[in-house]
Amino acid sequence: MATAKDAREWARSHLRGIGDSLYTPFCGVDGDDIDWDAYRALVRHCVGVLNHPLLWCTSGIAEFWALTIDERKRLLEVAIEEGRAANPDVVVQACTAATAAKDCLELTRHAQEAGADIVYIQTPMMEAHGGVGVLRFFRYIADRTDIALGMFNSPSSGYVLTPAESAEIFDEIAAVCATKEGAFRPAASRLLHELAPGLAVWECDKTVYRAGWLRDGVVCPAQLGTAGYLFETAAHRPFSEYWELILADKLIEAMDHARDSGLDQFDLDMGSWFTCYPGRPDYFTHWGGAFKYAASVLGLPIGAYPHSRPPQAELPAEAKAQIDAAYRRFGLVGT
Repeated sequence: MATAKDAREWARSHLRGIGDSLYTPFCGVDGDDIDWDAYRALVRHCVGVLNHPLLWCTSGIAEFWALTIDERKRLLEVAIEEGRAANPDVVVQACTAATAAKDCLELTRHAQEAGADIVYIQTPMMEAHGGVGVLRFFRYIADRTDIALGMFNSPSSGYVLTPAESAEIFDEIAAVCATKEGAFRPAASRLLHELAPGLAVWECDKTVYRAGWLRDGVVCPAQLGTAGYLFETAAHRPFSEYWELILADKLIEAMDHARDSGLDQFDLDMGSWFTCYPGRPDYFTHWGGAFKYAASVLGLPIGAYPHSRPPQAELPAEAKAQIDAAYRRFGLVGT
């Protein structure tokens, strides 16, 4: 675990590779329970089978807004237990976002005590008074904890920090060492790097890595939270192979691999079901049902209740058919 004092030095040496954002498998009536066996199997698959070096827990794909505080604590504990059993060096990242600073503090203290390496706080989802309010939120947590902190700048919050606002949080809060930039605005990430060159930035827009931004030091060599386990299997590893080429600065080879392996086409074939609900097309979402359906196509356990919890909608048949077809064309499942 990185303490606040050594967070930035720790981030430079430990944030590297694919970080898997874990879904939450539900079971029981209306998905009121969690299938712990399925969750344990997912962690073992990501860390032990695929050898991905980072986990991202209780965040958007996990549907943190639909989980109780006790559930979020236990999900993190199980991820640490299973992940470290498979790989003692796995980096465990916990999202402790909450509308109330006191709830976020409780989850952050728990993550620190449970042995997480770093905590990420998504821009508060309700009543955030711009960057000033978000800075106050971070300061409230940092003053009461001693663990590395990261920002999670997602449009699903309803407010996206500007580069200047993120840089101010970095300047003011010594524990802040990383950020997941989820708004798909590369120009803002480049400006953020100029304003806060010591901040480890992961940009969700993949094109920046092909453009050499990792070589230039604009972005860090880690995917701080993605669903890499949905893009490969133990027998067929196109996603890991692509990422290793990016890390080695073999950009032409990486682009050729993405084309020839079908990764680029797979992105097109999958469509936007992971991040867009058609009934509200202007809103960026983490549609848990879509991620879990994709996992089920690959044979991963998702629990007896395959849907997201409210307030998300159930995944329609159209989405399932498109996801099925994308995986068949990609070759990760039988044709």
